[in-house]
Amino acid sequence: MSKNLLLIFTRNPELGKAKTRLAKSVGDETALDIYKFLLNRTKEITQDLTCDKVVYYSVKVRNNDIWDAKIYQKHQQEGEDLGFRMQNAFQNSFNAGYDKVMIIGSDLYDLTPNHINEAFNKLDNNDVVIGPAEDGGYYLLGMKNLQPNIFENKAWGTETVRKDTLNDLQKVSVHLLEELNDVDVIEDIENHPAFQKFLNI
Repeated sequence: MSKNLLLIFTRNPELGKAKTRLAKSVGDETALDIYKFLLNRTKEITQDLTCDKVVYYSVKVRNNDIWDAKIYQKHQQEGEDLGFRMQNAFQNSFNAGYDKVMIIGSDLYDLTPNHINEAFNKLDNNDVVIGPAEDGGYYLLGMKNLQPNIFENKAWGTETVRKDTLNDLQKVSVHLLEELNDVDVIEDIENHPAFQKFLNI
């Protein structure tokens, strides 16, 4: 067992439930195709990392899917909103004996193994690491001790999340990674080369 754990939050890839904001522009089927593409990308980015890894499913744990059970632990998210679900995942991880715990989503094409390795390294000298997203949220959150207040009273999915989170962390040391763009709406992908095959341009 590594002392570092990467949590990967995913949505079960179901038609009409994946990338709903993007679907308003490209339709449900294309949005689902794009989300499956992003899931595979997340697997490629993470599968060879030396840390332990766990996939947290939104609805139901799948046994025969892209996530190899020999590489990834599998759990179901628990909690009434994203904040509670993340807090529970972090708490379970620290309870299991991990020293550094980090969470990412599954909608980032531009994330690399280097970002994740850098984040674990920065936790040597910082309490919290955040990967800021261009939309005002964050694509990565890592910590050495549970900071429960950052999971409360947030308007998840809005541009205020990162600002409000940093406001809650004024008494601890925080390192910010490079800003990246996660994929939520058509503007996030319309000029990105990797997604042109989905857009019939």
